[in-house]
Amino acid sequence: MTFQHPADRGGDQRQRFERLAGSASRFTSSPLFFAFCLALVGCMVIVHFLHLGTEWQVFVGDCMTAVTLLLLALLKNSELRAERAVQRKLDAIAAALLEAQEGEPGKAHEDLRAAIRMEEEI
Repeated sequence: MTFQHPADRGGDQRQRFERLAGSASRFTSSPLFFAFCLALVGCMVIVHFLHLGTEWQVFVGDCMTAVTLLLLALLKNSELRAERAVQRKLDAIAAALLEAQEGEPGKAHEDLRAAIRMEEEI
């Protein structure tokens, strides 16, 4: 099994995971998710303050750990997509500059035009 960069998976079409990761990234950056995280932290404080049983402390701690791991995976996915989009833009700029130096604009200029706003598509 080989692992591909998230921006290279599935060619030009976005796969189900990429769509899910994009939607999840938008949700986790929303005020609603922030309120959910505050409520989770509030639950942790309340559980400790009320000296509830160990099982409640473990449950709330496990919930926080699960949310943290999911956020870490989403963050890494978003980071890789942005990194790849920037690299593709830089490659397109370099190719277009080289073409401009050599004379006539061609495929590199089309690639450069296509690379604009690429991070929104990926």
